[in-house]
Amino acid sequence: MARVAADSELSLPDQRLVAALQWDGRIGAERAARVLGLSPATVRRRLHALTGDGTARVVLSPTARTGNGGPVGALFLRIRVLRGKLDTIVAALAAREDVPFIDITTAGDEIFAVARTEPGSRDPLVFRQLPSTQAVTSVESSTLLNVFRLTSEWRHQVLTAEECAELGGGASGAPEPAASPGDPAQDPLDRSLLAALAPDARLPVAALAARTGHPETTVRRRLARLAEQGLLTTQVLVDHRRLGLAIEAKLLLQVTPDHLAAAGQALADHPSVHGAFATSGPSNLHAAAYFRDLAALYGFLSRDLTGLGITHLETAVVSRAAKRAAALIPG
Repeated sequence: MARVAADSELSLPDQRLVAALQWDGRIGAERAARVLGLSPATVRRRLHALTGDGTARVVLSPTARTGNGGPVGALFLRIRVLRGKLDTIVAALAAREDVPFIDITTAGDEIFAVARTEPGSRDPLVFRQLPSTQAVTSVESSTLLNVFRLTSEWRHQVLTAEECAELGGGASGAPEPAASPGDPAQDPLDRSLLAALAPDARLPVAALAARTGHPETTVRRRLARLAEQGLLTTQVLVDHRRLGLAIEAKLLLQVTPDHLAAAGQALADHPSVHGAFATSGPSNLHAAAYFRDLAALYGFLSRDLTGLGITHLETAVVSRAAKRAAALIPG
């Protein structure tokens, strides 16, 4: 039997199952089967295949919003390096726990990354470590000011509005912004549940009960409470190419202040955009989006961005995602 290419497009039923997981990462086979019009046995088999080989991973997604709804501390980095030194710098950045996201663009000497930091701090990575590296030719840094859309809130557009509504998307089928987290001072059981779910958010209640030593009824009740508090947000990690979206683009926009909020929300509402953030710096609005092909990207740039008060735009096409961790801002 021929080996399926690692980046081959998934079948439509599998894509629809991935989309259902985006709405509810812990959805059961019976409920998914009812919504998608499949048999429970088929759903169990396809879920096992998708998650068993790592094609799709459902993980706990820490929110990028603080308790008051504002953003946590993060920097967007644009790093240019000497040609021939790209892999060395990428490897060094990928080894850092405070750098959860790294993308390489088609320019061949350019890296986009996200770094966790204390808001307003003199971050050592930006002020000392990167500038002192001879292979780095320039570093541009901007601070996250406001979150309009997170990757955990992005939905693959292969379900009907009715199916989305049944999965929790409201009557319009549009994703709701992630809830602001509740009180982070959970008791030991809450912390142990979140720790167990972080790498595999689909762990069954029975497995969680066995790990924590608490009854299944208690675990089920705590999970419901954590979800209500906005502390149980899941994210599906899947290569966008497997969903038929061959192109990922980074957008750096300059928007007039009177249009900033509206432009950010318009980007967040666009089905192609999986990340939208207001930032400091000349480009005061950053976005990331998936497209089926370059023609779709061109249509987005030439049609969908008009009337948003944009005075300048840079577009960078991603050639490779070097690191995508389920933490902070995936985009």
